[in-house]
Amino acid sequence: MAFSGEDELVLLPLGGAGEIGMNFNAYGFGPPDARKWLVVDCGVLFGRETDTPGVDVIMPDIRFLAERREDVVAVVLTHAHEDHIGAVGYLWPQLRCPLYATPFTARLIQDKLEEAELQDRVRVNVVPLHGKLSLGPFAVEFLSITHSIPEPNALSIRTPLGVVVHTGDWKIDPDPLIGETTDENAFRKIGDAGVLAMVCDSTNALVQGHSGSEADVRKALTDLIGTLRGRVAVTSFASNVARLDTIAKAARVHGRQLALVGRSMHRIVAAAKDTGYLKDFPPILAEEEAERLPPNRVLYLITGSQGEPRAALARIARNDHPAVTLGPGDAVIFSSRIIPGNELAIFELHNQLSALGVEVLTVEDHFVHVSGHPAREELSEMYRWVRPQIAVPVHGELRHMSEHARLAKSLQVPQAVVVQNGQMLRLAPGRAALVDEVPSGRIHMDGRVMVEEGLGLARARRAMGFGGLIAVMIPLDPKGRVAAEPALLLEGIPEAIEAPVREALDGALRRYNPKHDDEETLRESVRRAVRRAAADAWGKKPVTRVTIVRV
Repeated sequence: MAFSGEDELVLLPLGGAGEIGMNFNAYGFGPPDARKWLVVDCGVLFGRETDTPGVDVIMPDIRFLAERREDVVAVVLTHAHEDHIGAVGYLWPQLRCPLYATPFTARLIQDKLEEAELQDRVRVNVVPLHGKLSLGPFAVEFLSITHSIPEPNALSIRTPLGVVVHTGDWKIDPDPLIGETTDENAFRKIGDAGVLAMVCDSTNALVQGHSGSEADVRKALTDLIGTLRGRVAVTSFASNVARLDTIAKAARVHGRQLALVGRSMHRIVAAAKDTGYLKDFPPILAEEEAERLPPNRVLYLITGSQGEPRAALARIARNDHPAVTLGPGDAVIFSSRIIPGNELAIFELHNQLSALGVEVLTVEDHFVHVSGHPAREELSEMYRWVRPQIAVPVHGELRHMSEHARLAKSLQVPQAVVVQNGQMLRLAPGRAALVDEVPSGRIHMDGRVMVEEGLGLARARRAMGFGGLIAVMIPLDPKGRVAAEPALLLEGIPEAIEAPVREALDGALRRYNPKHDDEETLRESVRRAVRRAAADAWGKKPVTRVTIVRV
């Protein structure tokens, strides 16, 4: 494809740059006022009760692209982790463009579309492994890599102004057990031909050495399970199909029968079987059947390794799971790492299990997990293969991305640029530069309603969680006089605080003069008075709301 002197190639991350999760990257080609856009991945973050109470899912604000959706040629999904596909069902209606993914990823995206009741409106275009696409000015080639899920793909995105390698999530594992190894020859071939930029995973840029192999975890997990005598539960990321296969094989070796606990375990196993993986997976027991087996004959594969309060393992630890119980003599193996931010929830889960008499086994003491992301030696190897002119770290917090950039420079990459969500980076031979900043941010899925993060709903809930709520309703007659005793409601506040708050309310009403004060003056004076009284008596400042009604 020919190009004019006005054409530019730009990268616009709207999620995943400055955070681990919510990946959403857009590549634009053309003159600034008429670009065509290719979106890579469409992921989510998960809310935490400490930060975003009441919010389950967080996704990128894509209003900039939604306003230009006629110019969005496609969304290409690199793999099926939630932080790469989880927002498809929520955000596709804003873009209404074709979706492309390899078979396993497409199968799980189809589940997302059905949950959003979009299955009759959206067709996922299935791309074979190593497939190629022509999408407007972009020629896309899928490159096999290794990660902690089947069918991860890097992308070679070829444009008239150069080639970008978008790695997605990856690692180098000589024996991943399921799926293909990272295709070194393909990356070297692309590097030999010349690469303008590599947009690359930064998750483990601070970790020395290599990430480790799934084959080594298989042996260690199998040996560890053989030392345990009671019920054994293994909790892991459900999407790590190779790990699920390892646990199933370990169960068979040690004469245990397998039971899946948690909806996502069943969903991933079904998707893997449908797309040709887990061909010799053993029969799965129902939870109730497993409970009737002798303790040394059962192995549970359970969701909830990150301490999620509604996941199966948390319910078991609280003794409120309908079918599964664990106690003295039993063990739980955490075959997973701690995602930053989940430490308190996971440690509380450990404590709850320990209180039941359950032995808790983690990666700190046993070799039961390897990361799916490249450590520093793997990053260095990839740069030696690809040899880009420009390194663009993404998929990481700022500290990961900054260290990744320093590593790239030490490997003689001419330029390394740390870009954040909403910043538009022009990728040009010899020089990358920030050229614009567009509206960006986060959208919260609050129940069934999508709301902007800036509306402050989560902040208001945190404030009420800390200091409770005072609500005052004041009735006024047509002349503005107080017509009856105001209603006072205190929620989440000690009973002893009500008397000083009521006294402050009465004092504010006595100072109110309907001939001189308007409703807003009354509302604000009452709000300040009762909030100050609560703070003086209690040491906390509750959320305070004052409503005036005319009677």
